[in-house]
Amino acid sequence: MTTPSDNKRGILRYTTFSRLNHWFIAFTFVCLTLSGLAFFHPFFFDLTALFGGPTMTRILHPFIGVAMSLGFVVMAVRFFKVNLFKRHDVAWVRRIGDVLANRDELAPPIGANNPGQKLVYWVMLLSVPALLLSGFFIWRPYFADILPRGWLRFSSLVHAYVAFVAIVTLIIHVYSAIWVKGSFRAMTQGRVSRAWAKHHHRLWYDEIVEQERREGGERGERPLDEHRMPDKGTP
Repeated sequence: MTTPSDNKRGILRYTTFSRLNHWFIAFTFVCLTLSGLAFFHPFFFDLTALFGGPTMTRILHPFIGVAMSLGFVVMAVRFFKVNLFKRHDVAWVRRIGDVLANRDELAPPIGANNPGQKLVYWVMLLSVPALLLSGFFIWRPYFADILPRGWLRFSSLVHAYVAFVAIVTLIIHVYSAIWVKGSFRAMTQGRVSRAWAKHHHRLWYDEIVEQERREGGERGERPLDEHRMPDKGTP
């Protein structure tokens, strides 16, 4: 039986499939941002050279958007449960000052995702369908030519504003991943140290320890002595 934890390699946080899907979404989102900016303002028009010119950029942009949306649907379903807000998230938000001041040991314990990560999830869960739907309405030559001009203008406006919100949200998401040491490695290597899990996501760590105890009991093994682990540590 496989376990989510390995004493030497650490605790499994993201599976290989989850990481590949995450980076697929990230790559396609960057492509959408660059190609979308190219048509948003003349200042960015030279970005079309990255995609083979303006015509090819206009052709590729919506297809990349559909591909990203499909990848996001998979991720949204897989991570829906862990991104539901709980009572302890409210307590954590009330201590956000301590978290931002690197005094996160004073904040209450949280689960697999903190409220900031959950907020990113829900913002994107609303943004991606809005971008997809509005994008369909302005997609030439397939749909735009059969819709009233008022719909096209409204859809273009919605697409631009929602894209701005999504881009800002993802910039904050990337910055936070770099700021919290060990988060970026979790999405590249899949595992985090036990000390990192215990310090940043104590409730999730406790669930892993309890699972190990149950599985160890079934195999007749001695449970891991968690008292030997430091309260803090690097990944």
